[in-house]
Amino acid sequence: MYNRSFSLASPQNSLLLLIDVQERLVQSVFGGDMLTFNVQRLINSANVLGTSVIVSEQYPEKLGATVPGISQILLTGTKIFTKKSFSICAIPEFSDLIENEPVTKMIICGIELHVCVLQSAFDLLLLGKEVLIVTDACSCRFLNDYDMALRRLESAGATLTTTETVMFEWCESADNIAFKSISRFAKERIN
Repeated sequence: MYNRSFSLASPQNSLLLLIDVQERLVQSVFGGDMLTFNVQRLINSANVLGTSVIVSEQYPEKLGATVPGISQILLTGTKIFTKKSFSICAIPEFSDLIENEPVTKMIICGIELHVCVLQSAFDLLLLGKEVLIVTDACSCRFLNDYDMALRRLESAGATLTTTETVMFEWCESADNIAFKSISRFAKERIN
């Protein structure tokens, strides 16, 4: 019998956490179009494979809602938490949900990597969750902040990964009924 590594993400052991991919923020970060494209591929893959998705929005009255290209593909019932704190873990309902959730891996993407993503990741590590940062689905306004945030996150114990790595870890095998969909998402290119 095949013993799959506990280090690999699966639809059952992970949750996709989308941090603040909002209208005004996407416009202000480097590579906002590519970030949005990769987040869409992650959400489409999560939807096909049954991976749970949670979304946060930072002060949406000022920064706008989650960008339409993403909000339109979220499944009905996806939990969206609004916040003013930088860490999503400061929201008691979120922390309660995560503490009672059987998932061990938090797959995180979003904006800004050095602020809300970093602080959420550090708090999730404190809660005993394994944190995976999807580097090509995160951004910030300045490259130096991006680079330093990745270094801090990795030194604190977060795992750095990419969109396609997560998609294919979730899929696990070409025998998976969802493989054709995942493969199609992987072949998509940004316009």
